[in-house]
Amino acid sequence: MIWQGDFPNHDRGDDGYAGTCPVQAFPPNGYGLFSMTGNTWEWCADWFSPIFHRTANLDNPTGPPEGSSRVTRGGSFLCHKSYCNRYRVAARSSNTPDSSTSNTSFRCALSD
Repeated sequence: MIWQGDFPNHDRGDDGYAGTCPVQAFPPNGYGLFSMTGNTWEWCADWFSPIFHRTANLDNPTGPPEGSSRVTRGGSFLCHKSYCNRYRVAARSSNTPDSSTSNTSFRCALSD
């Protein structure tokens, strides 16, 4: 679910997939969630700010009320140890809402 091989020249697909894989291609984590890291960056509803969370409410913070970029999380198949060090669930990255790439997607989520 991340780049396997000589980045960016050849993805060997050691996990069975060069590029993205189907959502349930690998077992879920302990919470029953699939593909939480790697495969594709996931768009989040929150606007991105590198400093907002320093002073925000710590109980399920939702991000700033406006911004120019949305939060993305999780990393993608284009992440490789020589190129990308933020492919983990807790890492927050960003991209503008008008961006479109093969390594970015979204996850539908249900609120309580």
